[in-house]
Amino acid sequence: MKIVVGLGNYGEKYEHTYHNIGFDVVDALAEKLGISFTKNMCKGLVAEGRLGREKILLVKPQTYVNLSGYCVKELKRKFRDARFLVVVDDIDLPRGTIRYKEHGSGGTHNGLRNIVEQIGEEFERIKIGIGRDIFMNLADYVLSKYDKEFFKPVIEKAVEEILERLK
Repeated sequence: MKIVVGLGNYGEKYEHTYHNIGFDVVDALAEKLGISFTKNMCKGLVAEGRLGREKILLVKPQTYVNLSGYCVKELKRKFRDARFLVVVDDIDLPRGTIRYKEHGSGGTHNGLRNIVEQIGEEFERIKIGIGRDIFMNLADYVLSKYDKEFFKPVIEKAVEEILERLK
């Protein structure tokens, strides 16, 4: 089984903000796979489908980003042998960059740090670079809306990267 977790904050006011780019990527992946988010499971909203012969779950934790580890921990407990990939925004990468990491620390991202605290460093991640605005408070920046036209091809490329990695 494969589980792709997109990080974000639930609620309309957070839609299409930098911190929700993980949600937007898994939404685009769900659309590409023809599946919908219809179940609540392990503190997350879940879409179930198949990728080839294998089951895939796409998950949007329904905790705030910084507490995403609680959802992932419950998923890990329920699906012990699953392969986990987390999709997350990254202020330390240039805007529009996509980077894959096989494992590692949570870095500067509080959501990733929380996941690492809950389950350790052994999970894959796709990081979407959002850059920084040095003139803006960091919290205000990550909760601000991003340019949809700029990020549309970035999200599409991230979906392709995920599908390639999960083959």
